[in-house]
Amino acid sequence: MHIIVIGAGIIGMTSAYYLAKKGHQVTVVDACAGPGQMTSQANGAQLSYSFVAPLAEPAVLPKLPAWLLSARSPLSLRLRADPQQWRWAMAFLAACRTEKSRQTTAELLSLGLYSRQMMHQLIADEMLSFDFSSSGKLLVYQDAGSYAVARKQMDYQAALGSTQVALDRKRCLELEPALRGIQERIAGGIFTRSEDAGDCLKLCRELERKLRQGPQKVEFLYNTPVMHLHRQNGRVTRLQTMAGDMTADAYVIANGIGAQALARQAGFNPYIYPLKGYSLTYELTAQSEAPRVSVSDVHNKVVYARLGNRLRVAGMVDIGDGSNSIHPRRITSLKQAVEHYLPALHPADEPVAWAGLRPARPDSKPLIGQAPLRNLWINAGQGALGFTLAAGSAALLADRLSGAPTTIADNLFAP
Repeated sequence: MHIIVIGAGIIGMTSAYYLAKKGHQVTVVDACAGPGQMTSQANGAQLSYSFVAPLAEPAVLPKLPAWLLSARSPLSLRLRADPQQWRWAMAFLAACRTEKSRQTTAELLSLGLYSRQMMHQLIADEMLSFDFSSSGKLLVYQDAGSYAVARKQMDYQAALGSTQVALDRKRCLELEPALRGIQERIAGGIFTRSEDAGDCLKLCRELERKLRQGPQKVEFLYNTPVMHLHRQNGRVTRLQTMAGDMTADAYVIANGIGAQALARQAGFNPYIYPLKGYSLTYELTAQSEAPRVSVSDVHNKVVYARLGNRLRVAGMVDIGDGSNSIHPRRITSLKQAVEHYLPALHPADEPVAWAGLRPARPDSKPLIGQAPLRNLWINAGQGALGFTLAAGSAALLADRLSGAPTTIADNLFAP
């Protein structure tokens, strides 16, 4: 079967990989000049398979007023006269219920653990080079109340198959000495040995290299935006692109925030909305005291991931800003967070700043499966968890499209 995958970010590239492994003829189409140029380019770099709790949870509600009124808040909201934004926001608030949040956590954790399995198998099979490391992840808490809540969440996730340990201040510092600059503020930490880190952009490029050379060679068409999806009699008949019309036996929407417009053309609403995030990439020196394990500053909602001789720092959520522009105020705030957290970092130079749009759904659950049209499929809406969930999402999509048995229950994540 000939399949066109729309999107060459990490979701599209892994989808192409697993579809090609199933024996399909695959063409990848993307508006950019190469793979991983949008949200996958400089994301948080953490593969946090066990940390998939949805953004929509009851604990968010009392924090919203302070977050929205503070210029240094990890979450910023710019209200617009945009019906899509208001529908998304109302659905998000409706998902901030304990029962809903717990159910979503369980479902995302099943996909996260499956993604870990598939990512490790992918690396073993293909010997990919993308600054991958398996040093684990440490969540650091700076107040006793949040730490107590985290321990309850840890106990809940243990029943779902996640293995984590609670650490006091001393053990946090033994595990990661680079945190000594904030040692007096550490209330405790939650450590998960099984978490990984890697450079998402490099992985996209490695996958392209493998797919061009593989036995089932994949064709890549860049600088080719898909402008319209034509349908007739319950099927997609063709794609209208800048390079002309394209046809295939089946089509996969996997182009991040662009999936919203294409899905609407296909007659359904995936409720995907862009949430802007920011990152900094620091070049390290011999004098740099940088974390070796992946670290999450829970209080400031900032994550740190080691990529060889670089440190990736990511954070912030801007709602209502659909551009890729880098706002100096947000970057300054992120830099200040790093300076307070890692005072002995001593990087080689000023960090490289980046901003990207995460394709988020209100309940944080991606859509993976067949769309209302018979030959149209979707793999989108992973939000900030795109890198983490990519391998599992793509393997699940390839199984469902090919009619193969799946590890994940058939009803989960279906459009």
